[in-house]
Amino acid sequence: MIKDRIEALRGEMLQRGIDMYIIPTSDFHESEYVGDYFKARKYMTGFTGSAGTAVITQKEAGLWTDGRYFIQAQQQLENSPVTLFKMGEEGVPTVKEYVKQKLGQGQCLGFDGRVVNGKDGNEYEKIATDKHGSLHVSEDLVDVIWKDRPSLPKGPVRILSLEYTGESTLQKLSRLREKMKKNNATVHILTSLYDIAWLLNVRGGDIENVPVVLSFLLVTEDGCCWYVNQDVVDEELACYLKVNQIQVKDYNHIYQDVAALSEQEAVLLDRSVVNFRICNSLNQKIQLIDKSNPTERMKAVKNPVELANTKKAHIKDGVAFTKFMYWVKQQVGQEPLNEILASDYLEARRREQEHFLDLSFGTICAYGANAAMMHYSATKESNATLKPEGFLLVDSGGHYLEGTTDITRTIALGTLTMEEKRHFTAVCRANLNLAAAKFLYGCRGVNLDILARGPLWDAGLDYKCGTGHGVGHILNVHEGPNGFRWKIVPERNDSCVLEEGMVTTDEPGVYLEGKYGIRTENELICRKGEKNEYGQFMYFETITYAPIDLDGILPEEMNETERRRLNEYHKMVYDTLSPYLSQEENDWLKTYTRAI
Repeated sequence: MIKDRIEALRGEMLQRGIDMYIIPTSDFHESEYVGDYFKARKYMTGFTGSAGTAVITQKEAGLWTDGRYFIQAQQQLENSPVTLFKMGEEGVPTVKEYVKQKLGQGQCLGFDGRVVNGKDGNEYEKIATDKHGSLHVSEDLVDVIWKDRPSLPKGPVRILSLEYTGESTLQKLSRLREKMKKNNATVHILTSLYDIAWLLNVRGGDIENVPVVLSFLLVTEDGCCWYVNQDVVDEELACYLKVNQIQVKDYNHIYQDVAALSEQEAVLLDRSVVNFRICNSLNQKIQLIDKSNPTERMKAVKNPVELANTKKAHIKDGVAFTKFMYWVKQQVGQEPLNEILASDYLEARRREQEHFLDLSFGTICAYGANAAMMHYSATKESNATLKPEGFLLVDSGGHYLEGTTDITRTIALGTLTMEEKRHFTAVCRANLNLAAAKFLYGCRGVNLDILARGPLWDAGLDYKCGTGHGVGHILNVHEGPNGFRWKIVPERNDSCVLEEGMVTTDEPGVYLEGKYGIRTENELICRKGEKNEYGQFMYFETITYAPIDLDGILPEEMNETERRRLNEYHKMVYDTLSPYLSQEENDWLKTYTRAI
């Protein structure tokens, strides 16, 4: 099937004189996760991970993905004509290096200009120009061969009230225009679905588990136009938009309007987000101000209302997860259980919580060796039976009207080896060390990552991903520009200065292919601490409430400070959750949050 699709694509390429075709994992907005309509790379290669780029020539087909997906991609590409390129590994060329190496003199490079951002598009254009070649970017070739392609989504739109946002759309627009003025911009083109949803105080359902609305936004000094499928604009939404002085136009009209902008305008946009076609539609004489969207930093710094609500969401989520953890530890070995049954039980506990909206991402419920794949998703074929031994890793979260959650716990289902306990304890120590950081304002995640990674590096171990990411407010569970990572990865955009009010995950892990995976993940709010002659000190407040399984802990592997930190965390968990649990659940929780 994959071979037939690749051959069909090559036929279309041949007809148009295209020698190399790039298929990224993207929609028209550079979203991390995409709706079914946009899963062209999955359709062409069979690889189902959320990140990756395919490059097809007449003789070769390659798939590039990062360390989270190496094991999964290797399995899914087996016996296919697609070669796996492990991004970041020694000797492996980047996509752009490969294109530069393989594109011949005078050849044509193709891609859909709407799913490649302006920055990447310019780099590909330079490669083609240097080769005296050409670009073909006006057509989606996958669409030509994908006969049963899903339609573009158009889910219903929800308006969020001030009790959940803490700031009105008019206030946000006013702040945005101040930022535009400081940048000497008269027009701002905004294409990030997360930023648009945050700015307009609306949420949708156009990407699974990501409550956004497929749309573009154009903001001027005195106007604002929202480009959206007008079928979603009901009477209530139309009234809301009118009150907030927002004009509505059809989704695809953005290309026409940006092309008509006067050459006298100064346009603020982020080429790493805005698609190549929009960038190329602008008058070449227009002054371009290529900077990050001001809304990116604005929404990353949560206001007091958002933070208070987020903590409420985490209490609900902690109740749901703790009920699940109690259940799975009681039932394993007593009745038939598997990954999908366990995942469904956890989802049911979340859905019982007031104001639950949706899962914040597809639950990763992985037993044994399956957990070595960081973004594993159980299928009917892979669905492992849970046994009273080893680890079950569960990475999950929910959207509530109050906020978004992301939590990982690794649960001991029975007998563990000494190696498993040592690794589990090291991950626990790593998590607690980062959460306890006290640091001067101006630090970035790259300065603090060693606090988490240190206990694992000491043991000669590492994990091929960042230690943590920002979390959106009823939005994308992976949000920039804050994060924890041991080295700067420009395309990740997660290395900004940590500001008060930012929410970042803390999730070190150990992943041993063919054996097991371990991860412990909490969310942290960045807070201001004392200020003295050395400057403004900062610290983190942990807002995730669920036990870290003491059955996996070796107390003798922890120093006195680390044991105290775990005991204090567990006391907070018990005090926070106990009012919401049954007597049996409370008795169990008391045991699993006991001081060690």
